[in-house]
Amino acid sequence: MSNAEVLPLPVPAAGQTAVACCPPLTERPFSAEEAERAARMFKALGDPVRLRLFSAVASHEGGEACVCDISDVGVSQPTVSHHLKKLKEAGLLTSERRGTWVYYRVEPSVLATMGRLLAAPATAVR
Repeated sequence: MSNAEVLPLPVPAAGQTAVACCPPLTERPFSAEEAERAARMFKALGDPVRLRLFSAVASHEGGEACVCDISDVGVSQPTVSHHLKKLKEAGLLTSERRGTWVYYRVEPSVLATMGRLLAAPATAVR
């Protein structure tokens, strides 16, 4: 059992703009807290199965996917559930139970945060 603390990514309320977890990598060095937040995202996405599941949810029609539609990633159903749980703990996915199925979605603020974090300054693009 891990003793790592799970710190959620900031998710704005409806109608608010996304709050960045960290400045762009090229803006300034990260503080310890900012590095923890960014590392949590990257660690969760650092597993190929998790990255495939995250991509399947993010690209699914309507912006959400039933676990029944994204489970074909080459591992058993309990392993899929484990990986989805890790993505939720990292603040990358949210879920909602509807009857016997669970539906997952990527919050738009998460994608915006990740995009800002990795954005290169305009002068660096050639």
